[in-house]
Amino acid sequence: MWKAESDSGALIAAQIQRIYQHESRRVLATLIRLLGDFELAEEALQEAFSAALKQWPNEGIPDNPRAWLVSAGRFKAIDQIRRDKRFSHLVEELGHNSEPGYEEDHSEQPDIEDDRLRLIFTCCHPALSIEAQLALTLREICDLSTDEIARAFLTSPVTLAQRIVRAKNKIRDAKIPYVVPGEQDLPERLESVLHVIYLVFNEGYSATAGDDLIRQDLCSEAIRLGHLLRQLLRDAEVSGLLALMLLQDARRMTRHNAEGDLIQLEFQDRRQWDHAQIRQGLILVQEAMLAGEIGSFALQAAIAAQHALAVRFADTDWQRIVQLYDLLRQASPTAVVELNRAAAIAMRDGPSAGLQEMQGLENKLAQYHLFHAARADMYRRLGQQSEARQAYAQALSLTKQGPEMRFLQKCLAELER
Repeated sequence: MWKAESDSGALIAAQIQRIYQHESRRVLATLIRLLGDFELAEEALQEAFSAALKQWPNEGIPDNPRAWLVSAGRFKAIDQIRRDKRFSHLVEELGHNSEPGYEEDHSEQPDIEDDRLRLIFTCCHPALSIEAQLALTLREICDLSTDEIARAFLTSPVTLAQRIVRAKNKIRDAKIPYVVPGEQDLPERLESVLHVIYLVFNEGYSATAGDDLIRQDLCSEAIRLGHLLRQLLRDAEVSGLLALMLLQDARRMTRHNAEGDLIQLEFQDRRQWDHAQIRQGLILVQEAMLAGEIGSFALQAAIAAQHALAVRFADTDWQRIVQLYDLLRQASPTAVVELNRAAAIAMRDGPSAGLQEMQGLENKLAQYHLFHAARADMYRRLGQQSEARQAYAQALSLTKQGPEMRFLQKCLAELER
């Protein structure tokens, strides 16, 4: 990540740092569109912020810093193209009629808002493997580090970095276009894009590691992309994904206390949920469920809606939730869906029933901390303290997130009393 130099003036440097945090991915997406090369655009982004750090303390921050940065980065890249043989293939396209300058080019502004969506479709091109699609999008769209993405994929940072480099080279060599597909090609490209957006949201909603439970910047960006995608295509799964994110995000402020410790759904203050956002999500759930063929995102949104509709935790319609999970495991037969269904059955029929449903999942989810945490909770409710301690300890050994670690440590301590 780019960092402001300390000798540039504390106030301006802090403002530039905030602009980097909020605008750098949008600037990068636009530079990739304008320059047609990931590596060149990334270098141009760094050059643009370096130029800002030198000029803005004397000239002031421009009214439209994003447009200034795009213009500065583009002209810096053109200079680089003229000097660097690596980018000789771009000279004809970009360098023949451009002169350096950092004016605010407002003619670019309408495109800038959609550039991240264009970039997602580029990163999710079917010529790339699904692993490469997800890794590249999380790196380029969300500015996650290779370490963070590697943890999410349960792989090494070196392997992940190589995967990203190969994906960029594939896009360059195959001349994959930086566009949103036409109407005819859009549906077949949609599944990967939806999956990527939801993965971005999940990383924000429950970070894979670190001291914070929530990364609101990622949640907000995923929801913004969901709105953009829905404007582009009225599809049941698009509506379902957006509904799911809105309903989950509506609980954000009650998922942790002032100290940052995790609060379980059962103990959250539902009066503090964002009920305007819940109403918006419920409308989208209904739209998705009435659209004909029901997909996995629509079903997950319908499950989230059941939690949102319950005035108290005790009012939750677990029978309806289990029925929805029965449909979901047909649409998306994964081990995590089976685990969540088992947890719902445990709430409906008791922990013994839940444990029975979890049989056979241990090999598939041995490295998934939430599997062990769910099993520990069921053992605890049954009074099987030894088994509960063992499962909590296994969950604790697998999590990298501070709030979850503290929660599991608290659960273990309570069993010792």
